Amino acid sequence: MNIKKIGLTALAGSLVATSAYAGELSVSGAATITYSEYSGTSTTSLTNGAASGNWAMDQDMTFSGSGELDNGFVVSVSHNIDTAINTSTITLDMGDAGTLAYSDADIGGGLYDLDDITPTAWEEASDGPVDDVMAAMATGAGFSYALPTIAGASVSIQYSDNFSAAVVDDGAVSTGTDNGSSHSIGIQYPVGDSGVTVYGGIGTEGQADGNDIDHSTVGIKGTFGAVSVGIQRNDEDDTDAATPVDLDTTIIGVSYLINENLSISYGTHNTESSASSTDQEIDSFQAAYSMGGMSVKAQNSKGEGIANGSTTSEKTEISISFAF
Repeated sequence: MNIKKIGLTALAGSLVATSAYAGELSVSGAATITYSEYSGTSTTSLTNGAASGNWAMDQDMTFSGSGELDNGFVVSVSHNIDTAINTSTITLDMGDAGTLAYSDADIGGGLYDLDDITPTAWEEASDGPVDDVMAAMATGAGFSYALPTIAGASVSIQYSDNFSAAVVDDGAVSTGTDNGSSHSIGIQYPVGDSGVTVYGGIGTEGQADGNDIDHSTVGIKGTFGAVSVGIQRNDEDDTDAATPVDLDTTIIGVSYLINENLSISYGTHNTESSASSTDQEIDSFQAAYSMGGMSVKAQNSKGEGIANGSTTSEKTEISISFAF
């Protein structure tokens, strides 16, 4: 929701001693308060479980703006200010030619957008437990390109010359560890008017040792009245000849819309590792309720065999948001 609009033309012009054009940006944020409680034996679970406070607020702010070029293309920019990581993204919407975007820290697109899109009432099932692993394409600085819809199919491509590149200002370069280039493609296809969507993709993630990780995803989901179901499989194959660690994650999600205000869901993640005989298993129960401008969401997510080891991790979270 927009909490304030600020005209930054004069400010930007006074701070930038170049011929760059300044624009007007709007500021948005969220009025959200959460209560979180952790338990379990994993390292982070023990630390979080002993925390002296359980209440928190959303502190993200996003500065965004857009403008149309003479040829009809639309350029937009966003700067997300986060306590954990700041992300800036510039997007060029070329109409029938597709959409191209660059992010300096958290590029979407490709397989990253398909890491888990099974139905939920709130978050992904793996959002609660900590120190967990799953087979999924990484993200970082890079480009994404969304093609125009082709016969109903949505196609997205992702490319990065180094996912681990540090966030730097314009005109600078990242001097951190070079993990090599990464790329992926993801496709989603709705099957007519059946309510069913099939999706999948492949990709390669560069590593500092030169041994890439190959990724693939395949899944199907559908909505039938008040019930939505989905299942997908993510595979991650390490090409390291000495000590490869391959991961295979199976995700199942079921959600039920009780009425227009209340929904519930159950999700499960199961991750197998070639380096361990122990499976990581995560189960998540969630609910979401809205009433006017207020929404209340809750989840309890529990993981066993965290990181394919012997530890556990559980999180219970309640979130209250206000729209204004």
